[in-house]
Amino acid sequence: VPMGVLSCMKYLMFIFNVLVFAGGTCLAGMGVWVAVDPAGFQDIVAAKAVLSAGAWLLLAVGIALSLLGFLGCCGALRRSRPLLLL
Repeated sequence: VPMGVLSCMKYLMFIFNVLVFAGGTCLAGMGVWVAVDPAGFQDIVAAKAVLSAGAWLLLAVGIALSLLGFLGCCGALRRSRPLLLL
């Protein structure tokens, strides 16, 4: 495999993982926002229990995606197969 192809794949994987990290950070931020200030969202969702569960779910998924994206970025830069498989 030519060296240019491997370099291109490395940077494409890094960019994809940065996007996953950014999306996870946005989801976690929205989860914190809804959990801290639910008054603005009570008009949209009538049941408070559903709103609270949704906020914690957004927070958990966001943290998981952020961690996954961060490990993917580190794995892509270091060319570490275990980090990329994780």
